[in-house]
Amino acid sequence: MTKVKIYVTLRESVLDPQGSAVQESLAKIGYNEVSDVRIGKYLELQIGETERDIDTLVKEMCEKLLTNTVIEDYRYEVEEAN
Repeated sequence: MTKVKIYVTLRESVLDPQGSAVQESLAKIGYNEVSDVRIGKYLELQIGETERDIDTLVKEMCEKLLTNTVIEDYRYEVEEAN
């Protein structure tokens, strides 16, 4: 069994209104040190035995369904599940 952790974020060139709202709220409650917030997604996949290459499999899933590659970037980590 393999665990894959996928981190999805908006590209730097894309405005993040949710992140801006959080940053403004933090400033209102006294956290003026925070100058920028970017909101993203975190996904965990458990992948069973497969003949397919895990990297190829994860990239295909991310690019076909899990991310919007026009406005989002992704990175992932692969580890053996316990």
